[in-house]
Amino acid sequence: MDDEEIAKSAALEQRHWWYAERRAMVRRTASRWPAGRALDVGCAGGGNTAVLRELGWSATGLEYSAAGAEIAASRGLAVVRGDATAMPFDDATFDLVMSTDVWEHIEDDGAVASETARVLRHGGRALIAVPCSMKLWSGHDVALGHVRRYERDQLAAVVSGAGLEIEDMWSWNVLLRPVVRARRRRRSEAESEMDPVHPVLNAGLRSAVALERVLPLRRLPGVSLVVSARKP
Repeated sequence: MDDEEIAKSAALEQRHWWYAERRAMVRRTASRWPAGRALDVGCAGGGNTAVLRELGWSATGLEYSAAGAEIAASRGLAVVRGDATAMPFDDATFDLVMSTDVWEHIEDDGAVASETARVLRHGGRALIAVPCSMKLWSGHDVALGHVRRYERDQLAAVVSGAGLEIEDMWSWNVLLRPVVRARRRRRSEAESEMDPVHPVLNAGLRSAVALERVLPLRRLPGVSLVVSARKP
């Protein structure tokens, strides 16, 4: 994403339904693991980095863009500027490496996966979220600078190819997939969908995603894929 899109996302993330429910997903998942040292790769404004810190992790953000790093630092977060394909950290440094909606921006996602494995300690975990399915490809992806959307076997191959053992893979934002697909079929221009939402609609959309916590939808197609993996 360019600096303008990063700044817009950072301004939205505290109230927008999508960011709020993504933080909730990160919180539910990471809270199951013993807190240690964590790296949030592509942290942008640091919304998810802050969640890890609240859970007791010693969390550092890694951000390529100056705009994102500046916003994260202004929020009191530890942030390092750097490239996800050549992370500026020693081997076996972190207990958790998280990347939420980052890999799809990078041509060489295999390099990001390998770097993730390299900086993880043995027994450490990776938490990765990416957009799902090229059937949903649209101008939204173009506007955000996406290179791809992932299928399950594609994501599994990249993660496993880096030497990480997949513990779980699940779909996220399943109930709203038909709405997303219909909307994107109608819009072909390169334009981001991450805009302010009326509070009533925002609450309804957030409730729809939150409902997935109690419904057996994790194996159905969604808008995003999430994988947790472990370094043996």
